[in-house]
Amino acid sequence: MKKLVPAVAIVAAASVFGLSGALATPTSTPGVTQTSIKIGATFPLSGPASSYAPIARGMSAYFSWINTRRGKDGKRGVHGRLISFKVLDDGYNPANTVQLTRQLVEQDKVFALVGGLGTEPQTAVRGYLNQSKVPQLFVSTGATTWGRDYKKYPWTIGWQPDYQAEGKAYAEYINQHNANAKIAILFQNDDYGKDYITGFKSALKNKAQIVGEEGYEVTTATVASQVAKLKGTKADTFVILATPKFTIQALVIAYKLGWNPALFVNSVGAADYYLTLAAGAAGSSAAVNGVITDNYILDPGDPSQRKLAGMKLYFRLMGKFGPSGANVQDINYLYGMAKAHTFITALYQAGKNPTRDSIMRAATHLNESNPFVLPKVKVKTTPGKRFPICKMRLYRYGGGHYSSISGLLKGC
Repeated sequence: MKKLVPAVAIVAAASVFGLSGALATPTSTPGVTQTSIKIGATFPLSGPASSYAPIARGMSAYFSWINTRRGKDGKRGVHGRLISFKVLDDGYNPANTVQLTRQLVEQDKVFALVGGLGTEPQTAVRGYLNQSKVPQLFVSTGATTWGRDYKKYPWTIGWQPDYQAEGKAYAEYINQHNANAKIAILFQNDDYGKDYITGFKSALKNKAQIVGEEGYEVTTATVASQVAKLKGTKADTFVILATPKFTIQALVIAYKLGWNPALFVNSVGAADYYLTLAAGAAGSSAAVNGVITDNYILDPGDPSQRKLAGMKLYFRLMGKFGPSGANVQDINYLYGMAKAHTFITALYQAGKNPTRDSIMRAATHLNESNPFVLPKVKVKTTPGKRFPICKMRLYRYGGGHYSSISGLLKGC
């Protein structure tokens, strides 16, 4: 694919824009000049959660497009200011996130942190950012706390449906369709995984149906022993609340052990792209057929969505601004674009001379029709409702693609 602006060189692009901004008349708001707006984020570009790196690259690709196209006012960028997006690699380690976030705020003087990834990494810097009154916008994590605890952390806001709502949706499906299920749960042993479990258990009518729970650490090499223990419970339903690497492992290991339960996989690890990888590693589509999950954004791996305007835009932008050799079916690139779109919407709403106060007002007064989310799903907030996306659908995987098995479900 031909690439006009290298999405991989995010930091380099930030330096260039920072230089042009330094020559322009400065404003009183950090990160904002007459010609640029500098924002930042931390992502695991390496390490155990590096499968999420495409989110940052998808955001970068979208910002590259914003910087080259002309808006309704005839200017590139937003009100003539180009977006400078500096991404630093925290390796999914909260200690690194703290250090690098301080660098972005105190040395790089970013206007806001946008899209940073990980429940524990972003929780680790939330207090600092709120004390410093630096916007922590649209974090890439569905932890319930981002929307629930806004009074304590007014400078922080999430974006996607919260994990507890996802967990409730799976439990409610089981209540309705298999009330006698024997359930085994694999979960990431941190706030991320436990948030899902809290929602799941709160909605499950008969808690005694859960016959086994096994956690794993994000630094572990394999979940083979956990899956083997869960198989030993003779459960007929397997709920996987994991990140992509361990989701793929769990599906493959269960299949190779001859365990064929009903499968529920949280949206983070259930993208078409990941299930394709799992089926390939297992040597059979039987390892993934029947997976039930939820979703709220378009999936580039789903051929039935190719004619949607948002999907056409996604493929066009990936072709022009995405990293060379990128797997365009990886939903994380699209997720990044969707989040970047919401930030640009908020930035326009923040006014011609945005401040940190005005961007927070905009972020809490959204009513966006985002082209990258599912039809009829809105990105909507109010000062007292900080869950931007509240609706989702349940899907079942089979025959190499997903099919919807529910209407829109309200999650908050």
